[in-house]
Amino acid sequence: MTIDDAKRAVRERVWAALDAMNAVPPPGAAGHIPAFVGAERAAHRLAKLDAWRSARVVKANPDVAQLPVREQALHEGKLVYMAVPKIAKPLPFYLLDPAQVDAEAAASKRAAEVAPTVGPDTMRPVDLVVCGTVAVDRRGTRIGKGAGYSDIEVALLIEAGLIGPSTTIVTTVHQLQVVDEDLPETEHDFSVDLIVTPDDIIECGPNRRPRGILWDHLSPAKIEAIPVLAQRHAAR
Repeated sequence: MTIDDAKRAVRERVWAALDAMNAVPPPGAAGHIPAFVGAERAAHRLAKLDAWRSARVVKANPDVAQLPVREQALHEGKLVYMAVPKIAKPLPFYLLDPAQVDAEAAASKRAAEVAPTVGPDTMRPVDLVVCGTVAVDRRGTRIGKGAGYSDIEVALLIEAGLIGPSTTIVTTVHQLQVVDEDLPETEHDFSVDLIVTPDDIIECGPNRRPRGILWDHLSPAKIEAIPVLAQRHAAR
């Protein structure tokens, strides 16, 4: 079984478990970063941690599961960089400045209406990364929904010097998404430092992060579909 096949099997198992326990609202978990029941409680638990309290700049994914986290960050006056879905714009992050937008901009559709987009060249260093996850083990190895966007976003910011050794990476998940076995990972995957569920906090480590974009891990089709990658690849 290849690593991709192993990851796919884990995703399908976790999605099925979430659906069986009614831990996600309709239409269900499959194919998504699960918008799990208890996401608000997980966000509140995260907000009590020192890593969160000290963070001034947060990079976040655009999925509904982490909407309460993004709203919390804006309520607290943190600057939020939210990834454009599918990294589909040449400037791949929405700039959510609490001095310019309200907490409604934490929703992806609203951000597209009111927030400017920015790229690594004009961004500030990131104190804390919030990522969406389908499954995660207690070492911090995570599996997303399979498109690889989170890995590319983090790699871009590492390459730009905006994510460094002092940056904390965290995911918020339902407890059913935390698995006991060691999950498969590759060189382009990053691990999380903290897992926050509605009822628990799990410290992970040591962290594993790519050195930047690993071009040989990307297909020509993937590169062409993501403008910021296409531009950089053409300039190499």
